[in-house]
Amino acid sequence: MRAAVVTEFDQPPRCLDVPEPTPGDHQEIVDVLAVGLHPRVRSQANGSHYTSSGVLPVIPGVDGVGRRADGSLVYFVLPPGATQGSMAELATVDTRSSVTLPDDADPVRVAAAMNPAMSSWLALRRRVGFTPGQHVLVLGATGSAGQLAVQVARALGAGSVTAVGRGTERLPFLPDVGADVVVSLDGDPDEVAQAVGRAASEVDVVLDYLWGAPTQAVIGPVLAHRADPARRLDWIEIGSVAGPQIALPAAALRAVNLRLLGSGHGSVSTDAMVAELGELARWILAGTFTQAVLTFDLADIEQAWAAPVAAGARVVVTPTR
Repeated sequence: MRAAVVTEFDQPPRCLDVPEPTPGDHQEIVDVLAVGLHPRVRSQANGSHYTSSGVLPVIPGVDGVGRRADGSLVYFVLPPGATQGSMAELATVDTRSSVTLPDDADPVRVAAAMNPAMSSWLALRRRVGFTPGQHVLVLGATGSAGQLAVQVARALGAGSVTAVGRGTERLPFLPDVGADVVVSLDGDPDEVAQAVGRAASEVDVVLDYLWGAPTQAVIGPVLAHRADPARRLDWIEIGSVAGPQIALPAAALRAVNLRLLGSGHGSVSTDAMVAELGELARWILAGTFTQAVLTFDLADIEQAWAAPVAAGARVVVTPTR
């Protein structure tokens, strides 16, 4: 079969012939129809993700939509650290980490949206006791997952959604997907930090896709502008595209009711994640969320890897046999 294969962590994958997989216990082989090229997949392919084993070669891909032997459609998630990913004509799927889709489901739509939407969906549904009416701030809202986070928060009943991100060409679209307040990270750093702080004075939950320097710059003003310091603020680290670390003064944890936590593999169990797949898939297929898609055949994986992608869009690879 053909698969996208990474043979060097500093090079994009190539479409190569590899042996077909063999199923084990609780596994089945599916024909892969669509696989999202997520940031998580890129970090898997370059060996930088925290679940990477450092072993080569790697077939990238952490999830996908496939067709079972009986013709039914399935969305599946692969285990963290897997070296045999989903960007191949065939994939080995654990039946305990998959969910059946309707026969008329659009595989590309599901493959594009499930992974990025799942990041904020799990954060709000499984990491905090989020309730309708609470106020959410999305830090890093101009990326694909960030734009979906705005929509997920709104769909789950957020009282308001504040979207913070970069790019003058991207920010104007955020109100269209549900943002009540938009704050740009572009400009004088001190002024930007104070603007974010003022906008977050009543926020209950921060969904942070950036971490690093942007988070370090804004977290102080956000805490300083709290209208009620005793009102709990859940700051959920989901991504770290701006850097892996921040420096946080000890006083920040004493002066306000701040709870720092993360959301990802490990902090959310596989069982909890699988329990959410069906409902999220239904919302996606109902058209609740807007997600632009750019598709590539598996044979064109190198072009897919290098393709410029518009704000909020996602690349989907479509293997064909």
